[in-house]
Amino acid sequence: MSAGTYAPNPGAAPLPRMIAAQAVLETKMLLRNGEQLLLTVVIPTLLLVLFSSVDIVDTGSGKAVDFLTPGILALAVMSTAFTGQAIATGFERRYGVLKRLGASPLPRWALMAAKTLSVLVTEVLQVILLTVIALALGWSPHGNPLAVVALLVLGTAAFSGLGLLMAGTLKAEATLAAANLVFLLLLVGGGVIVPLDKFPDAAQSVLGLLPISALSDGLRDVLQHGASMPWGDLGILAVWAVVGLGAAGRFFRWE
Repeated sequence: MSAGTYAPNPGAAPLPRMIAAQAVLETKMLLRNGEQLLLTVVIPTLLLVLFSSVDIVDTGSGKAVDFLTPGILALAVMSTAFTGQAIATGFERRYGVLKRLGASPLPRWALMAAKTLSVLVTEVLQVILLTVIALALGWSPHGNPLAVVALLVLGTAAFSGLGLLMAGTLKAEATLAAANLVFLLLLVGGGVIVPLDKFPDAAQSVLGLLPISALSDGLRDVLQHGASMPWGDLGILAVWAVVGLGAAGRFFRWE
């Protein structure tokens, strides 16, 4: 008796195809979530339009939109890679989704890779949208595009590590509260809208070491002042990325 022929052939799909399929699913889930869209799209867009159009904060010489746009781009990265990912992953962990996915043919590291790809796709859409709006408001960007890409990639890695660390160690409700609180605090004190030189000298030294400050200042140095490569800010982001991703890999609990 000859062996039967099965179509499709049973077994796991190739690993790249599994990662791509999971990344597409993660992106669709994120874009269908109203709360996530509020964090990732609506709030950054409203802040950019409002503070560029109304003279509320002293952003120094030059057009307000030139100062604000790099900070809003940094905020968009943080909202997706940190706040949104932490909250979504925290509740997936609570409801047992991660545990079940961890038992599938998709390796756990590949699941995290798919989540990272989903974050990057969302960030590309954010950057395109915010860039179009900023240009309509009169933004005049300068600098090296490669430096911008390096800052965004390292910023994504840093915030993703911190978001996954929070989601993998705290309860879902605690993650929800903590992630939103951190978002608000860094929005105010991270150089996104209010320049860091408006804070006391002692506070500036501490705030300047935060990943949101390094990302917003680095983007501002490149896009507003035409710097070639802000190595100091890149170094700060690299340290946060290594520490955050390393700690997330070490302490993340799947159940």
